[in-house]
Amino acid sequence: MVDKIALLLVIIGAINWGLIGIFQFDLVAYLFGGQGALISRIVYTLVGAAGLWCISLLFRDRDPVKE
Repeated sequence: MVDKIALLLVIIGAINWGLIGIFQFDLVAYLFGGQGALISRIVYTLVGAAGLWCISLLFRDRDPVKE
């Protein structure tokens, strides 16, 4: 479950970075009152932590899915 939440947060971060790169629009800052707002900083921190967590996905052995 933690892997799925982390992946979801990383996807949100990737979409936000895409918007910043293409349109110079920070969706997180827009939704939560600017980059310096406490909730925005919490979201940025969670996305960063999720990115670090997802690094571990690269090195894990996964069992094949049984059908």
